[in-house]
Amino acid sequence: MNTGVRRSSRTRKEPDRYLWHLEGAEVLVVDESNDEPTNYKSAISDPESAKWLEAMNAEMQSMRDNQVWDLVELPPESRAVGSKWVFKRKTDMHGNVHTFKARLVAKGFTQTQGIDYDETFSPVAMIKSIRILLAIAAYYDYEIWQMDVKTAFLNGHLSEDVYMVQPDGVS
Repeated sequence: MNTGVRRSSRTRKEPDRYLWHLEGAEVLVVDESNDEPTNYKSAISDPESAKWLEAMNAEMQSMRDNQVWDLVELPPESRAVGSKWVFKRKTDMHGNVHTFKARLVAKGFTQTQGIDYDETFSPVAMIKSIRILLAIAAYYDYEIWQMDVKTAFLNGHLSEDVYMVQPDGVS
């Protein structure tokens, strides 16, 4: 009786999705030179600082218009979540910059589950739902319109108070 380890004798072949890893294969190289500012200080010292400041002001105006927060003093025994600016140059298919985006994000990683929050949600559309919608539109010959929402906010009501530090450049 043979008690040795049984090994497969089939020839192993990588899935097609990994073909770009193969030597000699033609690949599309995307320039990932990250020339976006990484923080507020580098954005205001950037040669295109006026465009970054305009993007930051647009983000802050959107926050004011949507009444995202109230400016208050931090109560004793409370912790504030930090904030950070994230910058991105949006380009067209030819690589020409057409939009400068600045987003204010909360440093949520500083929160502790059960103390600072209980649940998290991330609503996303399932690909099945999108395919069904497209199939119905194709069957009934409906027109489909796409729209880009410049700023989207979830309309959830929090039962707890969340305090966030004001971002750099805002007084």
